[in-house]
Amino acid sequence: MPGPLPLWLPRFFKLQVFAMLKRIHTHDLRLGMYLHDLCGSWMETPFWRTRFLLKDPKDLVSIQGTAIQECWIDTDKGIDVRAGTASVSREEVDALIETDFKHLDGGAPLPDSPAPPPPVRDHTPTDMARELQIAASICSQSRQAVESMFNEARMGTAVDEANAKIVVDKITDSVTRNPHALVSLARLKTADDYTYMHSVAVCALMVALAKQLKLDEPQVRLAGMAGLLHDLGKARVPLSVLNKPGRLTDLEFAVVRSHPQWGYQMLQQGGKQQEAVLDACLHHHERVDGRGYPDQLQGEDISMMARMTAVCDVYDAITSNRPYKAGWDPAESLRRMSEWTHDHFDQRIFHAFVKSIGIYPVGSLVRLSSGRLGVVVEPSRTALTKPIVKVFFSTKSGLRIPPEIVDLAKTGTEKLLSREAPEDWNFSDLNELWSGLSEKTLHSPLPPSAPAPCLH
Repeated sequence: MPGPLPLWLPRFFKLQVFAMLKRIHTHDLRLGMYLHDLCGSWMETPFWRTRFLLKDPKDLVSIQGTAIQECWIDTDKGIDVRAGTASVSREEVDALIETDFKHLDGGAPLPDSPAPPPPVRDHTPTDMARELQIAASICSQSRQAVESMFNEARMGTAVDEANAKIVVDKITDSVTRNPHALVSLARLKTADDYTYMHSVAVCALMVALAKQLKLDEPQVRLAGMAGLLHDLGKARVPLSVLNKPGRLTDLEFAVVRSHPQWGYQMLQQGGKQQEAVLDACLHHHERVDGRGYPDQLQGEDISMMARMTAVCDVYDAITSNRPYKAGWDPAESLRRMSEWTHDHFDQRIFHAFVKSIGIYPVGSLVRLSSGRLGVVVEPSRTALTKPIVKVFFSTKSGLRIPPEIVDLAKTGTEKLLSREAPEDWNFSDLNELWSGLSEKTLHSPLPPSAPAPCLH
């Protein structure tokens, strides 16, 4: 039996893969090129599947007609750019992103939770393990509540304002007690649960972002409501279109892009939501460069709540498994979004978002200077590049080792070297390692060990 791979080998392979990739303008795409990735959320294009050889002229015209202006090509699998064509390498882009994120690490630490209000609800800070147990129950019940809202919307019934407020309050209370537990857990949705759990996840992300931006408590809960209801219009999109594994037809793509207007109309007819929530629903697919939809708003013309929702919506979408596409690793997703910031997102809001969930979010697989691999179990409050990691694998021996918690902000012997791609290692229990919850518990309707906060 061959021995374990030497420490340098996986990193050598990555450098070789990077050398094959070039980022170019979509106008420089040619037939015969291998499209590796689009520099933008796949929701902005009819191509929900990337990584294919460009052979059909219609595909080329379709890509060049989208709002996405840059893409990655793999020159090992297709033709290269013409001489003189502007391009950048993967290494160059990653170096810029690392520099950008290191500047964030020099900023102020994440804010402390505000002083608890009168004891109507429990805001007592909790540790990660305890809040994960509570968050599992909140996620389950919130998902059921959102499914009910979508079903009512399909039948033309207005959103139950009182029930939506209870969901937002429960999620906000959890994020206030511990800013990372529910945010991290809500990412672990199944492909079948995506439509409903996406609303729960974006609600939690909006609350965390609003707190990072130091909005007042009413605005924090308003942000949570915007996140919960931003995609209500998808209740009118057929599931066969939402879950289609291949390229969308022009008509299907137009249907998907209509969901902001449909959601706005549904909420407006209900007559009980504040204007900021309606605006976030209508404009969360706008881009700061004016190439978004439905109104092609630009920069400050997009409301702050809509700009916040745009960031949270894309992050949860690209980190989630879908029937047609596997989700990206959390840390990798932030790096990809950083590439798009000047086109897609308000930079100040995006940087606040990164601070709210960490440069290496919970669940990220990382390599330490000792050669050990670990999964991030909690970001550090004092240093964004030094999270708390549970190490469990030695690349030197190629074997699993007893799990050990390492707080990189407190140890002087270990450093985080790099993010690792989970698909390169095939660890089947990463989610269990960081959450401490079994797969059965993570996906059961109501974890028996968790308290059961009532949403009614």
